[in-house]
Amino acid sequence: MKRIDLREKLLETARAMNTCGINQGSSGNVSLRLDDAEDAESLMLITPSALPYHRCTPQDMVVVKRDGGFEGPRPPSSEWRMHRDIYLAYDAARCILHAHAPWCSTLACLERGIPSQHYMVALAGGPDIRCTSYAPFGTQELSDAAVEGLRGRKAVLLGHHGMICYADDLEQALALACEVEFLARVYAQSLAITPDPPLLAESDIDALAERFAGYKKLGK
Repeated sequence: MKRIDLREKLLETARAMNTCGINQGSSGNVSLRLDDAEDAESLMLITPSALPYHRCTPQDMVVVKRDGGFEGPRPPSSEWRMHRDIYLAYDAARCILHAHAPWCSTLACLERGIPSQHYMVALAGGPDIRCTSYAPFGTQELSDAAVEGLRGRKAVLLGHHGMICYADDLEQALALACEVEFLARVYAQSLAITPDPPLLAESDIDALAERFAGYKKLGK
């Protein structure tokens, strides 16, 4: 796919985050791994820094290189380092979405992850979705925490911040982010009813993960 088409799809996804209610203003960011044999140093395409998505154009999307250098009329998102390090750590990450989703952020501010309360948690790759410790935005400390929190998972809550996830393509990344926000909302609402909501067994989640993988192979 040509880079102009990738830029358009990236911007479309960034705007969809706000439309879906998992993000607001210029917060959050989205990136897409670049696979270009003729330009191996260009690692990803990412949304720009501090520019509301309704004002962005496809040309505002920024190419970031493996060493942190970038190409474009605007600087990349302040979280470019977190995106880069996740790509370098996980080959399965083809695109990454970071959002300040309200319910995810609520749990993150309580320093709580999402346990195996609802079976759809298996979509994130394990029996729970972890929450990292707090680290300032845009720092190597935050990047390191995100990479570690994603081990064996496709989504993680960032302490006192928001959430980040990765997937095979932009459509799947947005769908996963929305699902994680749903799970965060259900868990937070459950905590308002009881401090100790019942959880599914880890064996149940493992079995569901296998079924989800089967659906993916069948294209369902």
